[in-house]
Amino acid sequence: MLNKYARAFFTRVLTPFAAFLLRRGVSPDAVTLIGTAGVMAGALVFFPRGEFFWGTIVITLFVFSDLVDGNMARQAGVSSRWGAFLDSTLDRVADGAIFGGFALWYAGNGDNDVLCAVSIFCLASGQVVSYTKARGESIGLPVAVNGLIERAERLVISLVAAGLAGLHAFGVPGIDVLLPIALWIVAVGSLVTLGQRVVTVRRESAEAEAEAAAAAGPGAPGAPGTDTAGARPQGGETP
Repeated sequence: MLNKYARAFFTRVLTPFAAFLLRRGVSPDAVTLIGTAGVMAGALVFFPRGEFFWGTIVITLFVFSDLVDGNMARQAGVSSRWGAFLDSTLDRVADGAIFGGFALWYAGNGDNDVLCAVSIFCLASGQVVSYTKARGESIGLPVAVNGLIERAERLVISLVAAGLAGLHAFGVPGIDVLLPIALWIVAVGSLVTLGQRVVTVRRESAEAEAEAAAAAGPGAPGAPGTDTAGARPQGGETP
């Protein structure tokens, strides 16, 4: 949901900065790697110690690399499959570090097994939500659905809540409750989004197979009234 609007806005804002980095000889891949390292450092150094405000500040400074590197590649005319693969892969690493940092806090000094489990669920469900779209697209389906909680929403909700919750250390009372609320919202929203994508892939798959069967004609394997004993089993693997 936020991807549609936020990316367009920040792309315009960050274009001059991306152009500056290109003039300095910085490559898009270097920005991707540095950004991911910064996010991981902010999440895994500060969050397990309960320093949510400073951790969020560090992460925010580096998280925009996800937009800068793509902008740089487009300006330089060097967009590639490798760059897209690297960017997507390291996004998963960064997301895992953020929710892993929350889980480490609640497993340690945060002393809350339920919220530790919720953090781990947010980590895992975020990875699976991304996988369902990638897997659906890899088998030729458009996966045309805007989920309730996608990556942008997961990051904004969790990081804004973590940053505000960190103000508790500066004497703001009661504000630390925002992070648990945010984690529950992300967990439930990710579960809903996963369901949306699974239902969409199932529908698109059925439509694609029906169109293929209709185009092949009534005597083709898989068409209504024909023997499908030799059809390839579900799961995409050969016997």
